[in-house]
Amino acid sequence: MGAEKEVKQADVLITVCGCPKFIKSDMIKEGAVLIDGGITRFSDGRVVGDIDRESVKDKAAYLTPVPGGIGPLTVALLLKNVYLASKKYEV
Repeated sequence: MGAEKEVKQADVLITVCGCPKFIKSDMIKEGAVLIDGGITRFSDGRVVGDIDRESVKDKAAYLTPVPGGIGPLTVALLLKNVYLASKKYEV
């Protein structure tokens, strides 16, 4: 099964490709939960994710915002892993 078919069947889709507005509404399942981990900063200051918000907003059940979405969770989990590694290796 190709990636496009799998994406279209997904109940939950997590993106982290760094491709601005790559995921469009025709690529997702009705009612899918979309977790956008992609970040692209443009020279004019705009920040967008991998998912085309305007395209999917009426089809997705939920879409994390970009910016302000999963970034804080990502940082917290990275810090947790650094802490655990420092304890394991007595750094």
